[in-house]
Amino acid sequence: MTADVALRARIVLWAGEGRRRKDIAELAGVSARTVDRTRARYAENGVAGLVERKRGGGKDQVPPRTRGRVIALTRMTPPPDSGLSHWSTRTPAAYLKRTEGIKVSFHYVARIWREENLKPHRSGTFKLSKDPAFAEKAADIVGLYLDPPGGAVVLSVDGKTQVQALDRTQPVLPVTFAATEKRTHDYVRHGTTNLFAALNIATGEVVGECKPNRNGDTFLAFLKKAVKPQAGKEIHIVLDNLSTHTTPDVKAWLEENPHVHFHFTPVGSSWLNQIELWFGIITRQSIRRGTFSSVHVLVKQIRDYINSWNANAKPFVWTATAGDILAKVRLVQTAVRKLLNNNAN
Repeated sequence: MTADVALRARIVLWAGEGRRRKDIAELAGVSARTVDRTRARYAENGVAGLVERKRGGGKDQVPPRTRGRVIALTRMTPPPDSGLSHWSTRTPAAYLKRTEGIKVSFHYVARIWREENLKPHRSGTFKLSKDPAFAEKAADIVGLYLDPPGGAVVLSVDGKTQVQALDRTQPVLPVTFAATEKRTHDYVRHGTTNLFAALNIATGEVVGECKPNRNGDTFLAFLKKAVKPQAGKEIHIVLDNLSTHTTPDVKAWLEENPHVHFHFTPVGSSWLNQIELWFGIITRQSIRRGTFSSVHVLVKQIRDYINSWNANAKPFVWTATAGDILAKVRLVQTAVRKLLNNNAN
């Protein structure tokens, strides 16, 4: 016997004892209407009326063609005359009703999106590199990640510029005051700093330093600091194509230190640089939701985060081969060409 059937039976027994409708509802924890409905079912069908009635299978009232139109519309950019930048669950339903006389609910649209794994309410980013040497550079860097030279050290180096010291206009309320932390929407800027960082891809350890500006001199000073702990070893450095990485002073230093080798990412492909992964992590975990009354406070928090990171450093696990990356790039290139051709037509 299920709990629902047992509850209905108790309602009938209490009614047989002469208890009032109001008292029965309070004892059973149900509404007075439920008491009336249960008594009526018992009076009409006896004990069988207390058993849960089998429900018939739902009928699909939406024709397949309508489902196809919802899917097709979702995969398209909203028409220019709609004024929309993307679809929500309600807008395709409204658009189909207005333009084609097709009536569906936004609940139906949401169900189709779940079934087809469509997420037009979300967006991502992409960028195709136009570097003619993309394949060679990508293979070089991925080779360092998957099979670094024996005895050599591979450092992933870059800078995160203009990190803002933002201070909220009122104190942050911690979770103890509500279900979530509460912050004011407005803030005061107290200046910026530039974070230089080098990630050892074998150990996951990070060498980081904040500087008031980002130029060739500050980059070279940080570079010397990053390679100093690796004295006597061959050092391979992955970095992007920023002009500060190829100043005359930097080139002269490289000539004086032939054990240091630069490996540049393809143009527009800084995502190949593992330090970008770490920049994303420190931004999410320490900087974005931080409250800083001065640049000094911001720099101290960054320094504390790096020390905490290094106390339990672990390397990133790189699994994508150069072939995997090139295959995905070709797939995106094909999709972009197809889109451009469709738009031209």
